Amino acid sequence: MTMSNLSPQRPAMDPVLLAKLTGRLGDRATIEKLCVSLSEVYGEFLPDIFKSETGLDIAVAYLGCSSSYKNDLIADLGTNVTLVDATLRNWSQNITFACGNSFVITLMENLLGAASDTIEQPADRLLSVIELELAVMVFEKIANVFRSAVNPPGGFEPSLEPPHALDSRARPSKDTPDEFASAINMTITLSGITSEFSVIVPQAPLLKTQISAPKAKTQSAKSEAWTEQLSEQVHRSHVTLDAKIRLQDLTLRTISKLAPGDVIPFRDTGDVRVEVSANSKELYVCEFGRSGENYTVRVKDTISSDDELIRHLMN
Repeated sequence: MTMSNLSPQRPAMDPVLLAKLTGRLGDRATIEKLCVSLSEVYGEFLPDIFKSETGLDIAVAYLGCSSSYKNDLIADLGTNVTLVDATLRNWSQNITFACGNSFVITLMENLLGAASDTIEQPADRLLSVIELELAVMVFEKIANVFRSAVNPPGGFEPSLEPPHALDSRARPSKDTPDEFASAINMTITLSGITSEFSVIVPQAPLLKTQISAPKAKTQSAKSEAWTEQLSEQVHRSHVTLDAKIRLQDLTLRTISKLAPGDVIPFRDTGDVRVEVSANSKELYVCEFGRSGENYTVRVKDTISSDDELIRHLMN
């Protein structure tokens, strides 16, 4: 076979050019206009929702938008955020919402009755189990504003996955092609604490969407519903308890010579006092006992009030 009989291979088309030709990647001006329009809807309606449902004042401001592959946009968010993957029927199966952890922590403190002027900037940390449950409600509000803004055919509601930290996010499969997407980045301020949240969506459906402000609806105050739901989440959460019993004082010489099988007596000679705590917070004074084959403690006195206990355990 001669070289003249070989069919030349066509060079692969540039993926960026291909995405532009197939409507999966827009020009900068068009994308920015859509992102600004979406942020304006959030700026107008998200504060109203939080005000009507919690009685709290928040402020939303547009930071800007960024465009790249979706996985790269998510990787750029940082670690002090919580993410939720979502689908919206007749619009996209690949939506991601991100919210700074400091907003959820600050919201929790407010709902527990903390005065706004006493709330300080939260430390960068992962959300607790109870805070993650509160985050579900936060993301529902963010997702509902998004649904109203893009108004997909059929009026379907968004479907949200459970919230998760960036570090626990499953790595994208190499077999699944990544999409060109845009991140609409905004700030959200509550009690003087400013956090960020983002809406990350594929550009293909975004470019086909006409962003529209939802019709204003008269909403009744629902702060009691938030409070009741939060209280229910707190009371059904599992807490690990620790029990501490004081032993007799021993000299360092005696301690250094202890061997397996040696016995150290309790300090108390009558009812043995046990201090029960959770998260290093002392809760109860108990007495040591036994029921059948199980060692037990019997509550004799409480150390913290209900409100102090709940506030501490939620941190």
